[in-house]
Amino acid sequence: MLFFSYFKELVGKEVIVELKNDLAIKGILHSVDQYLNIKLENTQVVDDTKYPHMLSVKNCFIRGSVVRYVQLPPDGVDVDILHDATRREARGG
Repeated sequence: MLFFSYFKELVGKEVIVELKNDLAIKGILHSVDQYLNIKLENTQVVDDTKYPHMLSVKNCFIRGSVVRYVQLPPDGVDVDILHDATRREARGG
């Protein structure tokens, strides 16, 4: 639940999602659910020469199990919130 709560705070911000098949997609985070499924809007493929067939995709749903990394915007990382949430989760509450 820690990451789910944190990603909900990032809705509306630009993120880059790297998939396990090496495809990286940049877009605006529209929504995320408890399984860390991600919906992006205004998407762009980071390496469009390698994936030209993805140029026409503007919105996408990404299953959480295929996500390798999510790159966050530098201003979107609030370390204090992460520390507090980690402490709460470690205590079981």
